[in-house]
Amino acid sequence: MEIFSKHSSLHTHALILLLLLFPAVHSIGVNYGTLGDNLPPPSQVAHFLKSRTIIDRIRIFDVNHDIIKSFANSGILVSVTLPNGDIPSLTDPRNARRWIDANIRPFYPATKIHYICVGTEVLHWGPQKLIDNLVPAMKVLHAALVKEGFGDIKISTPHSLGILQSSDPPSNASFRPGWDVGSLAPMLEFLKETKSGFMVNPYTYFGYSPANANFCLFKPNAGLFDKATGITYTNQFDQLMDAVHVSMKKLGYPDVEIVVAETGWPSGGDPANVHANPVNAAAYIGGLMKKVNSGDGTPLMPGRKFETYIFALFNENLKGPSLDEKNFGLFRPDFTQVYNVGIEHAPLAPSPSPMADGPKSSAADAPKSRWKDAPFFNKTNSSSGSPAKAPPPASSTTTTDANVRASSPAATNANVVFAARSAAAIILAVALLV
Repeated sequence: MEIFSKHSSLHTHALILLLLLFPAVHSIGVNYGTLGDNLPPPSQVAHFLKSRTIIDRIRIFDVNHDIIKSFANSGILVSVTLPNGDIPSLTDPRNARRWIDANIRPFYPATKIHYICVGTEVLHWGPQKLIDNLVPAMKVLHAALVKEGFGDIKISTPHSLGILQSSDPPSNASFRPGWDVGSLAPMLEFLKETKSGFMVNPYTYFGYSPANANFCLFKPNAGLFDKATGITYTNQFDQLMDAVHVSMKKLGYPDVEIVVAETGWPSGGDPANVHANPVNAAAYIGGLMKKVNSGDGTPLMPGRKFETYIFALFNENLKGPSLDEKNFGLFRPDFTQVYNVGIEHAPLAPSPSPMADGPKSSAADAPKSRWKDAPFFNKTNSSSGSPAKAPPPASSTTTTDANVRASSPAATNANVVFAARSAAAIILAVALLV
């Protein structure tokens, strides 16, 4: 009994040691766009994500069968998108069943289809016929999925933050009149009944100004004070998420989960957009990952953990019209990192090589320039009704960015130190267990 107790104690101490020395591995989602003529084939992408990254879910902007099939038996969740133009036809139950037979049945459950996104930013782009048919199509498609035995697949639709009348301060936020009662209230009721998430696209990049740079990038700053709640917001992501939450609460749906369907920061752009650079992209994505994986939630949603999809997986050379649009990727088409925020595991073997027969570009991937969101999003222009005054600049000088690119000496040294610590931990744990 004494020997057993001794060995049990050693096992426990070894486990604790390993947990302390090996950081927790978190997961994150990514938007997998295909507007490029130099992208690798989906089979290589699926293998790369599964074997080399912490990414455990993807969202595509169409129903590309090659991509869906390539993720079969990968364990990676796949969310697909029904094109905006198909929405009116899907209010017919027969058409909904046909759509499922063509795009879901051949692949599910081998491919873990997670969400069907009914259109993209439909309220923002219109026309009214699509807006009027959006919620009915979501309901009909869900009913068809249940009837076909695919009730585990969720239905939602992503929104730009043009749905907000205001987000500054968050306590005063609300959805735009007309959309609030006409579309969003019945949609939230549907999402509540089906336990699906309300999808939003909060880009702090479009709210950038030199005065609020740190506020947008999760860096130290003086914050934005909300008098009604007494809360000082220290980053714009929290501000925008709480503005969405308050708007949902005003319609009576505070408990519907919120999914971050898109958010990102470009690593390059047009000459005038000097804030589009790898250092800022790494700061934003690194801060975002820390935020969503911390489980801290936001000031008005403490303890919430948001399912989150970074935009985007690859730099896409056919996007436009701005250079910013081409440079939102975490990776280049040859699978090399644009910047390092811990999404890729330490390399054990050479990265797959991109092939010439990559996925075909889809016009549905990006129906319009994301820059047209800007008048609705994070501007001080009162006619737009969008957020928000820039918070006061921090009194302190600019702090050193904690994120370093993979090619920098600091990153290399950190990797060496981590490898040494890991090896020591393994040796010590094995010695204790013997």
